[in-house]
Amino acid sequence: MGEVFAGRYELIDPIGRGGVGAVWRAWDQRRRRYVAAKVLQQSDAHTLLRFVREQAVRIDHPHVLAPASWAADDDKVLFTMDLVHGGSLAHLVGDYGPLPPRLACVLLDQLLSGLTAVHAEGIVHRDIKPANILLESTGTGRPHVRLSDFGISMRKGEPRLTDANYVVGTPGYFAPEQMLGAEPDFPGDLFAVGLVALHLLTGSRPDAQSLIEHFAQHGTPEAPEDIAEPLWQVLANLLQPDPDLRFKTAAGARKALLAAAELLPEATIEDELVEVFDHIGPLPSGFGPNGPLRPRQPKQPKQPGAAPPAPASPPTSTPPPPMSAPPMSPPPMSPPPTSMSDTGSFPLAPPSSGLPAPQHPAAHAPGPEHTPSTGLPGAHTPGAHTPDAATPGAHTPGGHTPDAQQATPHQAAPQQPGPHGHPYAVPQPPTTPPTVPPARPHFHGSPPARPPATRPYTPGHQQPLPPAGRAAVRRHRALPQQRPGPPPKVAVPVIVVALLCIAFGIWALAAS
Repeated sequence: MGEVFAGRYELIDPIGRGGVGAVWRAWDQRRRRYVAAKVLQQSDAHTLLRFVREQAVRIDHPHVLAPASWAADDDKVLFTMDLVHGGSLAHLVGDYGPLPPRLACVLLDQLLSGLTAVHAEGIVHRDIKPANILLESTGTGRPHVRLSDFGISMRKGEPRLTDANYVVGTPGYFAPEQMLGAEPDFPGDLFAVGLVALHLLTGSRPDAQSLIEHFAQHGTPEAPEDIAEPLWQVLANLLQPDPDLRFKTAAGARKALLAAAELLPEATIEDELVEVFDHIGPLPSGFGPNGPLRPRQPKQPKQPGAAPPAPASPPTSTPPPPMSAPPMSPPPMSPPPTSMSDTGSFPLAPPSSGLPAPQHPAAHAPGPEHTPSTGLPGAHTPGAHTPDAATPGAHTPGGHTPDAQQATPHQAAPQQPGPHGHPYAVPQPPTTPPTVPPARPHFHGSPPARPPATRPYTPGHQQPLPPAGRAAVRRHRALPQQRPGPPPKVAVPVIVVALLCIAFGIWALAAS
């Protein structure tokens, strides 16, 4: 897979190169579609300002290919636009040579339509040439033109980024007034459209300097052999060296072109069929029409009640259960009875320990009140004065708590206590036979009063917080959590671009 730029655009393969950056085919992970991404390769302030100016162009027109979004990642910046597959007019003329006049008029009409929308935004393109006029891959159907590359475009009235003694653009497509240092204006774009029309109709790049000299010395030249007179009158108006003699707007030039196209002869069967095919090529391995091909991990179906796979090593006859000691031979004594009693409870072994079900001792006769020692610290009986063996709430009907009797009939190995005591205490067998407590004396009337219930301190047991501590805990939990800001690799480029724009605005104000 390709490099992911700014966490959104996955660069796939390069498809072109411009003056300040390379154009990549990329996958937009947010919009789930392929786009063309122009990546800035130079990081000087002058180039960055032009890049910012270009990405700010937002023109929604079917025959204009303007930037759609931009992103920054560390010291790299890119903007994206629609992916156009059919190459440019330069590729089309290179493949077929001179184009049929009616096809050339269709292409020029769409170009002037897009240029009308650009001029309506007050933008002068300044770099109209066949390589910047792209085509959708429509095959043998009606062609579709997209005017692109606004890298050196500018709005009328904005300060220029070039020195006073320099002109920016493509040699061979400069208007005469540009070579004289005039401010960029719409007639300069129309002069370039006339040179593009000559390129389409003749199949070769025209010599702009010779045309300018011929117009200056001999006036409007005669129509070339392969260009009809009505069409040549429109092109000659576009190629006038004096900008005051050209069409004033792209819309006016388009209207004159449509009128001349109606006077052209009908296409014949001898005219070569022109096909606009895909110039980008197939997607590389790992990508499909709907995006990257992510390998899917096969899911193993779980069968209910299926036994786990047998271990590689042969199992032992008595595997040691987890969290419990290996069983040992029972002591030579009779096991406690299996009858359950309400006078006490004991901790259950973990589900995977494999221990037998716990056994409870038989009920004892009533005896004096007694405080036993248990394996689970902190367990107590509500309403009683002594902690119970394991489970809260276990007490005798007579109001006393008996000793906790161990119910496991085998000896267990000792365990190391955890941070909070034994979470699963293993019952230990008694070392001596249980003794019957002496009979409780009988009281006439109500029994004597008991001492108040107390809770002895047990090491490792979490004591309840006082009301002030509980209020502090609630206030701490209610505090709002601070949300982290954007990562530095996103924030730094944005701040740099903002500072450059501020500096540029201050400089413009000072210059004016």
